[in-house]
Amino acid sequence: MLKHAPLLLLTLLLFVVPKAQELGGIWKGTMTQAPGGCFPEYHLELQIKIVGEKVTGVCYHYSDTRNYVKKAFEGVYHPRTKSITVHEQAILAFHIPEDCTPCVKTYDLWYAPNNGETLSGDWTGRVLNTGAACQPGHITLSRQVESAFEGIQEIGVDTGNIRLDFYDNGEIDDDSISVLVNNKTVLSHEKLGLKPLTLNIRMEPTKEIQEVVMKAENLGSIPPNTALLIVTTSFARYKLFLKSTTQRSASVRFFYEPEKPKTF
Repeated sequence: MLKHAPLLLLTLLLFVVPKAQELGGIWKGTMTQAPGGCFPEYHLELQIKIVGEKVTGVCYHYSDTRNYVKKAFEGVYHPRTKSITVHEQAILAFHIPEDCTPCVKTYDLWYAPNNGETLSGDWTGRVLNTGAACQPGHITLSRQVESAFEGIQEIGVDTGNIRLDFYDNGEIDDDSISVLVNNKTVLSHEKLGLKPLTLNIRMEPTKEIQEVVMKAENLGSIPPNTALLIVTTSFARYKLFLKSTTQRSASVRFFYEPEKPKTF
């Protein structure tokens, strides 16, 4: 009997000790907040990565994918209770009404494997740049395969001109696209090739976000419709790979981010 005890103990531990990777991934759901907030209904998405007991990732608070706050977060995984504590950090991007101020939150969330896997718990927070407490609320999330913000890329830029050059990515296969800037069509049914399709937009401090959407008008001979986008700003150059289908467009959001002064 005794010589089988270690095997029995190991078997029990395999069932009792929770795995951190179970909490990693994309979680989406709702969060409650006191009436009078910025959005009539609050959605929350957490993109969680766990290494050991360290939790990192990004979160989105949003009413829809055009009205949102994106933040980085850090936290701690608690193996014994199979829970995480998450502290929001820097704001990475946002597009919310002018009279709204983000709330920097802390979550305490518990994992449950039942009913398709859930993370739920409560949150508290402070209004950004003040000591004022936000009205706390409750969070209910479920595991998801895909982000609500899938295909959306974000770049912080200073004021001035932004040049956009669209190329076919890889083999030229007659991909055709349309491009919208802030919901207005600026290119329609244009073929991608070796010669770029070029656009210029301007970034102003009074207009905090510019959204560029690439729609697939066909999928070419090698689906999906893919493009290489070269973005040239006053102080940086970016190379982005965009992928769109007839069901889902690709988009890039440029938000105003003043160039940091140089130090000597």
